[in-house]
Amino acid sequence: MGTQKITIEPVTRIEGHAKITINLNDNGTVDHAYLHVNEFRGFEKFCEGRMVFEMPTITPRICGICPVSHHLASAKAGDVVMGSPPPRTASLLRELMHMGQTIQSHGMHFFELAGPDLLLGFDADPAVRNVIGLIQANPDLAVKAVQLRKYGQEIIRLLGGRRIHPVFAIPGGVNKALEAGARDTMLQNLDDAIATINVGLDIMKDWAAKNQEDINKFAVLQSGYLGLVSPKNELELYDGEIRLVDSAGKQLERFNDQDYLDYIAEHVENWSYLKFPYYKKLGYPNGVYRVGPLGRLNTIDSIDTPLANEEFKAYKQINNGNPIEQTLYFHYARLIETLYAAEKVRVLLDDPDIMKKDIMNTKQDFKGEGVGVIEAPRGTLIHHYKANENGQLTKVNLIVATGHNNWAMSTAVDSVAKTYITGPEITEGILNRVEAAVRAHDPCLSCSTHAVGQMPIIIDVQDHHGNIINTITRD
Repeated sequence: MGTQKITIEPVTRIEGHAKITINLNDNGTVDHAYLHVNEFRGFEKFCEGRMVFEMPTITPRICGICPVSHHLASAKAGDVVMGSPPPRTASLLRELMHMGQTIQSHGMHFFELAGPDLLLGFDADPAVRNVIGLIQANPDLAVKAVQLRKYGQEIIRLLGGRRIHPVFAIPGGVNKALEAGARDTMLQNLDDAIATINVGLDIMKDWAAKNQEDINKFAVLQSGYLGLVSPKNELELYDGEIRLVDSAGKQLERFNDQDYLDYIAEHVENWSYLKFPYYKKLGYPNGVYRVGPLGRLNTIDSIDTPLANEEFKAYKQINNGNPIEQTLYFHYARLIETLYAAEKVRVLLDDPDIMKKDIMNTKQDFKGEGVGVIEAPRGTLIHHYKANENGQLTKVNLIVATGHNNWAMSTAVDSVAKTYITGPEITEGILNRVEAAVRAHDPCLSCSTHAVGQMPIIIDVQDHHGNIINTITRD
């Protein structure tokens, strides 16, 4: 059988490079679908030999989408290695930058990356199922979406000097105090940001009400869930203990970030360079779990900001208080977290300590090893450093959010392919749903694999003889 090639424009709406292979049975149904992440991972190795204090400026270069997450996780690891816990003001300022990162990243994903599917339809013409199509369909909403992302990026710029790859956090604190003018600017535009997030929530809930059939058959997966929580099991994105619950929401573990290796191990498969983390006590695959917005909201009991908590209460009623298993609800959870981050900006800016000048701890009690954990927009991000007595790194381990979700993305691809491909006729809209199974997790594949160069997504459909009968590429 010959090869049929279909090219879809524009560039794929994920960050990174992936390939999906769908293997068909004789009757046209799916035998198995695989998500291949096929770049080489090398950041950990070439960071060896660098100084600890350099890492907050090196590791953000892993990615231009979530550099703040790596910047802050690296600084937190450096705090522990150097034995130099930051003053409270520095921690508040770091968290404020993290809220800006959450707003800009989540906002971009919902409106620009997931939005074309939700607002224009999975089966819409791919020529218009993109950001340009959204602008044409609803220019006012498109402008608001851009302004929301700009708001988050401005918080990052005002604190760190630039929107991408900021220079701000260092082991022991931060290098710049908050200026009154910057604080006023952040507060001035906050209400508009919250209003846009609420528009997004209305859109998501309206779409969900009209598409329950798709939601309830689209990659509904049982797994564990993992994320940072406060002492009261509230949502925590910057600092907290790691909580792991099972598919019923029952707590399996609650542990300090420094002890993550006692609980988490990584499995490998020969069809992907991206590892598969799992809970050690249950082994692989019984111990798999999900992270990110859906995972985090399944690990918590409440949110400590009022608007987001009200949305969270409504969200939890979807499955009568049980964990949310439907993959498409990642988008709803993402918006709830965006609302939380915006509310948290006000909480942080109203804290009197945030304007103080005590931003750096110059005292050190060198430990030689440390772990920094933060909830990146895509999920739990772990930086683990070991250094010699000179502060030079001898070992680096990174587990990024996309890695934690590797099992979930791979299983979601297989599930969606088997649900929607039921015969020899395979439409572009069906294959877009398979891509959307990856897209819902908002993967950052450059973070997870450290790709170089062009990063398309490719879907190959093979018959049971291994012949490629359909290919979709996004270059």
